[in-house]
Amino acid sequence: MQFTTSQVAHVTSGELNGDEKVIQGATQDSRKVTPGCLFVPLISERDGHAYIDEAISLGAAAYLTQQEPKEGTSIRVENTATALTQLGKSARFSFHVPVVGITGSVGKTSVKDMTNAVLSQQGEGHASLNSYNNEIGVPLTLLNTPEESSFLVVEMGARKEGDIQELSEIVYPDIGVITSVVESHTEAFGSLDSISNTKGEILERLPSEGCAVLNADVDEVIRQSPRTRARKLTFGQLGEVRASSVKFDKNLKPSFAMETPWGRSEIKLNAAGQHMISNALAAAAVGLAVGVPIESVAEGLSCVELSPLRMEIVTSSNGITVINDTYNANPTSMKAALDSLSLLPYNGRKIAFLGLMAELGEKASMAHIDVKKYAEELGIEVIPVETKLYEDPRVVDLDSVLNEIEEMQLGKNDALLFKASRVVGLEKIVKEITT
Repeated sequence: MQFTTSQVAHVTSGELNGDEKVIQGATQDSRKVTPGCLFVPLISERDGHAYIDEAISLGAAAYLTQQEPKEGTSIRVENTATALTQLGKSARFSFHVPVVGITGSVGKTSVKDMTNAVLSQQGEGHASLNSYNNEIGVPLTLLNTPEESSFLVVEMGARKEGDIQELSEIVYPDIGVITSVVESHTEAFGSLDSISNTKGEILERLPSEGCAVLNADVDEVIRQSPRTRARKLTFGQLGEVRASSVKFDKNLKPSFAMETPWGRSEIKLNAAGQHMISNALAAAAVGLAVGVPIESVAEGLSCVELSPLRMEIVTSSNGITVINDTYNANPTSMKAALDSLSLLPYNGRKIAFLGLMAELGEKASMAHIDVKKYAEELGIEVIPVETKLYEDPRVVDLDSVLNEIEEMQLGKNDALLFKASRVVGLEKIVKEITT
């Protein structure tokens, strides 16, 4: 969106120094500066103020600062992170289009991508990039929304209680989606109830004329429904928007009949994995709630493109089928990926290279052991990467995975799954064997 430096100074109670400028969008990353944008230097492990000169040289029209201003146009504020939040909230109230907020323990990004594809059938919109879902990514998403957008889809993540409430006070969604509630980040949350209550915070900021889109198959989600006066629309096997007659092609892309209060439609989903059906139903529910015709919903789901590293099914140079689901991992998403591997129509070996599921706290040991047992019940071999938590003696270092695969002498009837929390870096191995 477009705004002026005077407007920035007013919203942030900052001091404008230098010439008045018209600004288009914002970034906190000097590597992503675009001509005419606002540079927001944040202080964390690194101090973003050290990159102001670089941002200006790359074309930033102005910058925020907590320090003595340098050359160029600046707005001096008490705290740049607080100022970013203030700007994001101000941007939100300049939009008069449907705003969708999506939260949940798993599936947020895929539902965001699918919702964007569905709503795009009715006009150009804007959605969070990749997983821009925290106190930095959310206001940046709002500030970078094009003026002509006919809708906005915002992903909202949480690391602790209160996070979704804070993000909701920036986004003020018209439609709030809770994809699911499972044990994820339990090291920070402590319990499933805490996770459930946190995801439910989105419902308290919905307007009475809005809509809560809820997963009917998850008790912890439905339990949150009294927290809103908005109308409710459920999805899932027990929901109002549901799937039947499910079939998979050889690349695990499902086709199914979608039953809804608006009628029935045949869906051919352009995303792999059984767990993607629930995500598609959530996105369909959003589209139907805002008036997208059911035929257009089906068209959107047939051409959706997911963010990288999520259920990408590719082929290695020697014909091995590879599932790249390396963006993140928790017990629920691990089991869903293993289910997908087991469904692949190959009669050779099926091997899962599994790494750490991070931030599970005291439940980490049992969670990893349970995942390994689940894989074995499906007839899948597990090779742990960089962790002993699976209690398997066959642990390999990241640098040794390629040699391990070569020694197996696998072929076109074999399949591999790579999955772990992002900190492990398994995506590097997938890139090596598929390029």
